[in-house]
Amino acid sequence: MTAQAPTAPADVYAEVQHFYARQMRYLDSGEAETWAGTFTEDGSFAPPSLPEPVRGRPLLAEGARNAAAGLAAARETHRHWVGMLTVTPADDGSLTAESLVSIVAVAQGGPARLHLVCTCRDVLVREGGRLLVRERVVTRDDRP
Repeated sequence: MTAQAPTAPADVYAEVQHFYARQMRYLDSGEAETWAGTFTEDGSFAPPSLPEPVRGRPLLAEGARNAAAGLAAARETHRHWVGMLTVTPADDGSLTAESLVSIVAVAQGGPARLHLVCTCRDVLVREGGRLLVRERVVTRDDRP
């Protein structure tokens, strides 16, 4: 049997859940700069749709603004739902947070539909007493 990785204490786990609740609301409501501010200054985001990770808050905010504009033009809203979260502490004080993320798309005047299901692996660090994403890697379940 494989040894189980250590898990974060309950208070840290709850803090990470609250972090994602806020972060995904920022993204879903188009608050690009606020969302980008949940990453470290040099944080990276590697989505499966891009050949290279996006690095740094200015480029993260730009990507979020572009995504929000595209959704507005399509008259669609996306809602990210983070679930099946595990939080593993590392010796350096960082946390590895792994989750399944469902993205629900809602067309204006239309029904909601499941848009994507992804796996998200974040490395979270503390700066100034708050959690920030240092590195995010997203993989899609419908791609090898």
